[in-house]
Amino acid sequence: MSTLKPPVGEGDHIQGNPNAPATLVEYGDFQCPHCAAAHPLVQELQAHFGPRLRFVFRHFPLNRIHPQAEAAAQTAEFAGAHDKFWPMHDLLLENQEQLSLSLFAELAQSMNLSPADLESALENSTYERRVHQDFTGGVRSGVNGTPTFFLNGERYDGDRDYQSMADVIEAAATSQAPR
Repeated sequence: MSTLKPPVGEGDHIQGNPNAPATLVEYGDFQCPHCAAAHPLVQELQAHFGPRLRFVFRHFPLNRIHPQAEAAAQTAEFAGAHDKFWPMHDLLLENQEQLSLSLFAELAQSMNLSPADLESALENSTYERRVHQDFTGGVRSGVNGTPTFFLNGERYDGDRDYQSMADVIEAAATSQAPR
């Protein structure tokens, strides 16, 4: 079984209780239809587990098959530099079929971010290094497709339905709970 490399740290995009007994990490691609399909599942798990689940998203753009994935990841990082990573993350996945530079600018504008600043950041590859760091960590962790999940540092290769994932998260949260 593959382990997460590097472990979750300060540079990660994290939602939820930082001291949660269960941590779910997703390596994802904003243009991947399987990631878009997993998005509502992750949200449902977050709602169910509340403070017992911490969620982390890392970029793994599959540029050869998803030509907008890299720019989408950099757009999310641009939003993150303005403390708006998670709203942009959600909008990119929810509007996946329309991913384009014009959509990125529109989404930035909807968040009161400068489309011109975003365009400049994309042209200058300002956030390329950050995205590449996530990708490299994914390769080191054995990621070979998206979405790939890790639960408490171990790769999760089970079924991706609500009950299957909820069961393993419950077991992980229970085994990690303070005694």
